[in-house]
Amino acid sequence: MSRGGRDATLIATFDHRHFEVGRLVDAKRGRSVSVCLPARDEESTVGEIVSMVRAHLVERVGLVEEVLVVDDGSTDRTAQRAVEAGARVVASGAVGRDGRGKGQALRRGVTEASGDLVVFLDADVRNFGTHFVVGLLGPLLLRPGTVFVKAFYRRPFHGRSGEGGRVTELLARPLLARLFPRLGGVHQPLAGEAAARRDVLEALAFADGYGVELRMLIDIAEVFGVASLAQVDLGERVHRNRTLAELAPQAAAVLDVALSRAGVALADGDRPPWVPPPTPAGPEARRGRALAKGANGN
Repeated sequence: MSRGGRDATLIATFDHRHFEVGRLVDAKRGRSVSVCLPARDEESTVGEIVSMVRAHLVERVGLVEEVLVVDDGSTDRTAQRAVEAGARVVASGAVGRDGRGKGQALRRGVTEASGDLVVFLDADVRNFGTHFVVGLLGPLLLRPGTVFVKAFYRRPFHGRSGEGGRVTELLARPLLARLFPRLGGVHQPLAGEAAARRDVLEALAFADGYGVELRMLIDIAEVFGVASLAQVDLGERVHRNRTLAELAPQAAAVLDVALSRAGVALADGDRPPWVPPPTPAGPEARRGRALAKGANGN
């Protein structure tokens, strides 16, 4: 029985070490692979990720044909670093305009990618290894009927192992367990690392912003069935931990997607994005934060 509860469907689950690169190359049988990274202000990490994929999976073994970076309005040298590392870089929207959000960046990636199979990677990972790509491609190439693969992993939070993924554990997984119980066994529904057949992705309507991963999962399961899904353990993933203020809009977007796909009527769609209230200032607020810090032990 999966962790999602008694109503959860058992999702096909693998360890990345189950898949050997040479076997995957043989299993391609003429199919091509694009690796796509949506990125905004990730100059410190995107270049190394692109370099590793190109050196080990494009040039050395031929598992991947293309590395594509979708620059979503970066204000730093993200695009330059990606080009220098060997990626093809496209803008998610008009050059010189603000980013359009992750959902539209993924949609642009699907439009621009040339591969029959598309692997999505997050560009802020600090301990990236090529097993991310190999693991995600494994079920697509070797398990008949698989059309969509999600990653799961351990995520440290400020050095404490397994305590990351706050929006996932506190919101996304409980929502799935209650509104979409067949998907309750998906360990990390918000994981940015995923892989799919391109024709499947082309048929989707991509949600804007942070709700895109959850909507992809729900819609693909609805159309192709839960048996078409797989998930792969990639080990540990280290990335930039975000503040609660940064996570609040993400949580709101995830909630909106889950409720809308479950058929729950929402308020006016033109409402502005949810913005958390400002942090209180003054001596009372400082004392309250000090008490909370002491109670939490951190």
